[in-house]
Amino acid sequence: MQIELLFLALSAALCLVLTLPYTAALVLKLGPSVMAGNREDFPALEGWVGRARRAHANMVENLVPFAALIIVAAVTNAFGQGTAIGAQLFFWGRVAHAGAYIAGVPWLRTGAFLISYVGMILIFVALVR
Repeated sequence: MQIELLFLALSAALCLVLTLPYTAALVLKLGPSVMAGNREDFPALEGWVGRARRAHANMVENLVPFAALIIVAAVTNAFGQGTAIGAQLFFWGRVAHAGAYIAGVPWLRTGAFLISYVGMILIFVALVR
């Protein structure tokens, strides 16, 4: 498997894993019947639970363009050093982003986001060369 595809798969797995902490916390806090319901009048999520939910939402938003870039690189046989480094920067940046976001460390979160964004830029540059 190409390293870029491996990091795409790992990024998808990270996106799935990011649902677990806040979902488990909400089940414990609100109960399974509320979580199984339609979630109308759902309470605002505060503290680390809210940050975990937002970290997941941010991962979903960024996984879409990352996946598109990797798929285009795969279809056009454009994998190379730039796409490999970009995919790794994206993934590890997203891991750091999630950890910093859930822990509530704003500047580290922002830096990690930028690292993952640079990863996508490297992949894009490799595609248009």
